[in-house]
Amino acid sequence: MCRVVDLQQAVLAKNDACAHTLREDLAARGTALVNLLSSPGSGKTALLERELTLARSRKIPVAALTADLATENDAVRLARSQVPVKQVLTDGLCHLEAEMLGGHLHGWLPADTRLLFIENVGNLVCPASYDLGETLRVVLASVTEGEDKPLKYPTAFGLAHLVVVTKTDIADAVGFDEAEFRANVERINPGVEVVLTSARGGTGDGVLLDRALAARDGAPVHIPVMTRKSHHVHDVEDGRAGDAPDGEHTHAPRANGGHPHPTDSDTVASSRS
Repeated sequence: MCRVVDLQQAVLAKNDACAHTLREDLAARGTALVNLLSSPGSGKTALLERELTLARSRKIPVAALTADLATENDAVRLARSQVPVKQVLTDGLCHLEAEMLGGHLHGWLPADTRLLFIENVGNLVCPASYDLGETLRVVLASVTEGEDKPLKYPTAFGLAHLVVVTKTDIADAVGFDEAEFRANVERINPGVEVVLTSARGGTGDGVLLDRALAARDGAPVHIPVMTRKSHHVHDVEDGRAGDAPDGEHTHAPRANGGHPHPTDSDTVASSRS
């Protein structure tokens, strides 16, 4: 078991180092990366297509890379926005990694790109643990997935800079309880903004684009409690602070601007304390 944990930590540490380099490289060229995470069928492709189309109408240089295990269906849909789009097939891998992403961006990403949207593999487990060098991490959930989604996937929601609710045009039909959903998000990630969208109805058009542009231009980005706790523990280990509060533990490697990688069980325990 120890060797498995050590291997996992080594993989994540390597990914964090690659993500740090990628983040610096993108920042140097004036590009902000937006990492979109969600379950399959959440509607993130439909939402992203609208946001890319809006960006093009505003003459904002954007690009998008979409990842799937198979098919180029999402790339075909996103390409209708007439912005640069690239499909990545992961050949069974359930998430993108920073080194893999950097390889696909090399020689492809237009030099004037201000925003790069990454549509991660549809999965709220594995992708949550991998920093891609993003400026903004966005987690999406549709009204059909249930109000307890943040509690079931605390790592994904707990590390989000922004939470987006999709398909709100059918919220009444499926009995979605917005107040309960917001309360569950707040329990896992206090203070994070939750925005409502509907790609079909037009609710929230441009919100994701505006938040991404603001982050790219230096506006403060929400810092999840999970991230702050991770940094505190590492300060303790480096002798720069006192004891961690209430015996907190985290498995998060430190990376400048990156994301920690605690287990879901750790997050649930923390949210209940």
